[in-house]
Amino acid sequence: MSLLEVRELSRHFGGLAAVNGLSFTVEEGRIHGLIGPNGAGKTTTFNVISGFYKPTAGEIVFGGRRISGLRPSRIAARGVVRTFQATTLFQELSVFENVLVGCHLRSGVGPISALLGTSRRAEQQTAERAGEILEFMGLDDRRDDETVNLPHGHQRALGIAVALAAEPKLILLDEPFTGMNPEETRRMMELVERVRGQGVTILLVEHDMQAVMGLCDQITVLSFGELLAEGTPAEIRADPAVIEAYLGTA
Repeated sequence: MSLLEVRELSRHFGGLAAVNGLSFTVEEGRIHGLIGPNGAGKTTTFNVISGFYKPTAGEIVFGGRRISGLRPSRIAARGVVRTFQATTLFQELSVFENVLVGCHLRSGVGPISALLGTSRRAEQQTAERAGEILEFMGLDDRRDDETVNLPHGHQRALGIAVALAAEPKLILLDEPFTGMNPEETRRMMELVERVRGQGVTILLVEHDMQAVMGLCDQITVLSFGELLAEGTPAEIRADPAVIEAYLGTA
């Protein structure tokens, strides 16, 4: 069943078409990769899907409802939540407090009220939910650590934990493996699989081909803002057009 449909999507910046007539579908319950060389339009596509950019043309449909052009907060409230290439966390807060802030979207408790405890009953429920997420992500032993002191891989995992706090149906993961060593990559792959196991669909932008090929059920390849190829990891790995786009030769 299709959860996300990108239909003839274009996004122009002046005379430059960063994305041009792009169409693809993400099936519910899948890990779907969005890959391509630098400048292919992957992050721009993420920014349009999540509402940070409005499309120049085309539309995005999520769960049968059009979301293109909506504000990021409204898109997130419908169940589409994203992470970013750069870790966007409150570095001065603890690990637990970061997830607590992320929980406010679904709890009805504002982030300041959640931190100050001005709504006690809702705040307690939110705190319990935050603790469950930390345990699920393997971060419960870091609960009271200041975020600024976390290793890189744990900060990436915390970013996903904050996204999970919003109870998404679809998570857009923007290069979650960047800068990781092999052990951190292995652990993050396990975490991504665990997130999918909770019924969350994942759209993944990533340059680490080992992670992409090991995780994704379906892969969409972009080149210069347009669809180049689509298929399973095995099909993409053997596609001459994809090989040429990455290596410059077939």
